[in-house]
Amino acid sequence: MDNRLSESAENFTWLISNFVSEMPGVEHAVVVSSDGLLLTASEQFPEEHAEQLAAIASGMQSLSDGTARLFSKGTSEQLILRMEHGHLFVMSISDGSTLAVLTSSSADMKIVAYKMALLVESAGHVLTPQLRSQLREVITP
Repeated sequence: MDNRLSESAENFTWLISNFVSEMPGVEHAVVVSSDGLLLTASEQFPEEHAEQLAAIASGMQSLSDGTARLFSKGTSEQLILRMEHGHLFVMSISDGSTLAVLTSSSADMKIVAYKMALLVESAGHVLTPQLRSQLREVITP
């Protein structure tokens, strides 16, 4: 981990990497700010791909939020994209931030969705404006 991170930032990045390593079938995860910038990515995820996934997740979240508003369906809570060889889960965290998770096709979708909800619930309050700012500075020095 980057030595420029505060303890709370290190803990947050550890939570994301730990989620990936502990969940069967989960391959990578990123957290994206409300303006589409990568805040953190799980270990072993190449930075180029993490930034691409951040942009994709941000766009998908924006489209789902707009759709929910347009049809008066409340807020968008979670998106699941099923692909031939895996899944992409996109879930709102707080203040427009987003958690995106890539899985293999063998991942249990119900368990991944449930564990993501638990992660967002337990870690969402930690993602303060100060922490988002610090994570952004480390990703884009």
